[in-house]
Amino acid sequence: MRYAVLGTGIVGRTIAAKLASLGHEVVIGTRDPQATLARTDPDGMGNPPYAVWQADHADVLLKPFAEAAALGETIVNTTAGTAALTALDAAGSANLAGKVVIDVANPLDFSAGMPPTLDPVNTDSLGEQIQRAFPEAKVVKTLNTMTCAVMVEPTRVAGEHNVFVSGADTGAKKQVTKLLVSFGWPEHSVIDLGGIETARGTEMLLPIWLRLMGTLGHADFNFHIQGAR
Repeated sequence: MRYAVLGTGIVGRTIAAKLASLGHEVVIGTRDPQATLARTDPDGMGNPPYAVWQADHADVLLKPFAEAAALGETIVNTTAGTAALTALDAAGSANLAGKVVIDVANPLDFSAGMPPTLDPVNTDSLGEQIQRAFPEAKVVKTLNTMTCAVMVEPTRVAGEHNVFVSGADTGAKKQVTKLLVSFGWPEHSVIDLGGIETARGTEMLLPIWLRLMGTLGHADFNFHIQGAR
């Protein structure tokens, strides 16, 4: 399958590399490819500039948002939550129509400093906003409750742990579940929460996730839902 990954940060790079390693055709979308490749400074997390990563992943194309979305049969949104709707608008509604849009982003608002807040929160979610803005797309929220290394290599976390999917289209969620299984997630660990409105809950896990990362001193952890025996 051809995947368009929107976003050049560490999450987008990690998912794009995993998809390419599985034999998929992958294109990464960005606002301005020349500007992206021209950056020479590490990002805010200390990751090397995109051009360094691109040199090691020559099979992954870099295109403007609209061209990337037109090429992709499935779209993966890994942009910053506050920029997601702008990026998807640049990708073009016609290029998203009828396609599965996997939303991995979280609506983290850093405008007031650390820790970030969520916007929207409680009565809405970024996943719902994307679905409303692009009604002909099949939006599935998933993988947003863990660090990107665990997204594509769940065995980094020992034992049983879970990944959630939210979305209105049952077929789209089944397609995404198959992708998660190819990433190494056991099918029984994938929890279908229901419609896209359930993305409110998974997005609201981010404040506790951030606190846990600070307390534990690392991000190699995840949530496990343990039922009563």
